[in-house]
Amino acid sequence: MYSLKELYRSGLGPSSSHTIGPFRAGNIFREKNPSTASFRVILQGSLAATGIGHFTDKALEMAFAEHPLEIVWRDDIWPEQHPNGMVLEALDNNAQIIDTWNVFSVGGGALVDAGKDINAGEHCFPHNHLSEVMDYCAQHNLTIPEYVEKFDSEDIWEYLEGMRVAMMQSITNGLEITEKIIPNTPLKYAYKAPEVYKKASLELNAAIRENGLLSAYALAVSEQNASMGIVVTAPTCGSCGVLPAVLRYLQETYNKTDKEICKALAVAGILGLVAKHNASISGAEAGCQAEIGVSCSMAAGAAAYLLGYDIYHIENAAEVAMEHHLGMTCDPLGGYVLIPCIERNATAAVRALQSAYYVYLTGAEHLITYDEVLQTMIETGKDMKDSYRETSIGGLAKYYNRKLKENNAFTPIQSSKGNC
Repeated sequence: MYSLKELYRSGLGPSSSHTIGPFRAGNIFREKNPSTASFRVILQGSLAATGIGHFTDKALEMAFAEHPLEIVWRDDIWPEQHPNGMVLEALDNNAQIIDTWNVFSVGGGALVDAGKDINAGEHCFPHNHLSEVMDYCAQHNLTIPEYVEKFDSEDIWEYLEGMRVAMMQSITNGLEITEKIIPNTPLKYAYKAPEVYKKASLELNAAIRENGLLSAYALAVSEQNASMGIVVTAPTCGSCGVLPAVLRYLQETYNKTDKEICKALAVAGILGLVAKHNASISGAEAGCQAEIGVSCSMAAGAAAYLLGYDIYHIENAAEVAMEHHLGMTCDPLGGYVLIPCIERNATAAVRALQSAYYVYLTGAEHLITYDEVLQTMIETGKDMKDSYRETSIGGLAKYYNRKLKENNAFTPIQSSKGNC
């Protein structure tokens, strides 16, 4: 598996695959062709179908800066390798192509060239399944953070500290927002995090207070993400609020140090890497189960670690969290990372902590492993109709797009992919 640096990235929301990935690709291609007259980017598959709602065009415009740029939307082309395809072209003064790059944005901001295996390249971890990691740790008397320290880069703790700081800052920014409506979308979605936090902080009922604070922190990050704020992929932008919310709540409740939070990030990171290597973290490839489901598993495992549970409880907590997100569709209204995306982060944060509590109460013995539930997740994702995998033409998006269009509330982003 790759380094945790390939999982955790800080960048602009609202989507790691549709915003950070194209932004990175644009920067790389522009730097490779600095004196090019103009550029053209052909967006394919899900990038074309929901790219406007994910601000893919804005990300590309930022990446290419002052260079003339043409964006071509081809949602009638769905590459077999991955649904998030891009073809970047450099053009001379006569509009002739002088360089081209066919690349895929595969989730978490990662890029893979056409024809290459998503898992190809240099790996720092010698194991690809959580069961292998657990066996190695048991044989060598290591914790998961010690395993990460042994195999990842020398500066991994410094890097994770940077990610921790960015995560906590995104919560603070979201709680301190003074605007009322999330900008740049026609849905008129109101910021909720500040009010939820205020109510939860005053709540006397312990259960409501805990759920409220978790929800407020997750909403804060997710609303920042939807506003093109700076967030950390965990494992994606669309699911970026779950892990920070759980970490913030447990740090405040149990007086955990920043160093302990970084170790929890390492635990969550291994769970995320296993999912990325063996299944998917891309909503366009496997539905929202690959984003919110994996983020919930990461947060549940991190919570189990911070609560002092052993590696077997950590694995079980991650499995429970993923198991109960199987089949979750990716169906954002209008293609915007708002509904149901933001609330899913809040409910997943609550479920993550409850999953950790649950395995403590029931014990770590279980029949289905985390590795097995991930295999089920990717099989389920591939069985889904395209309309349920980030195309905004199925599920909630189909129903509400039709309803809003009838009421002239807004014109939903159209896809030539067809109806489900």
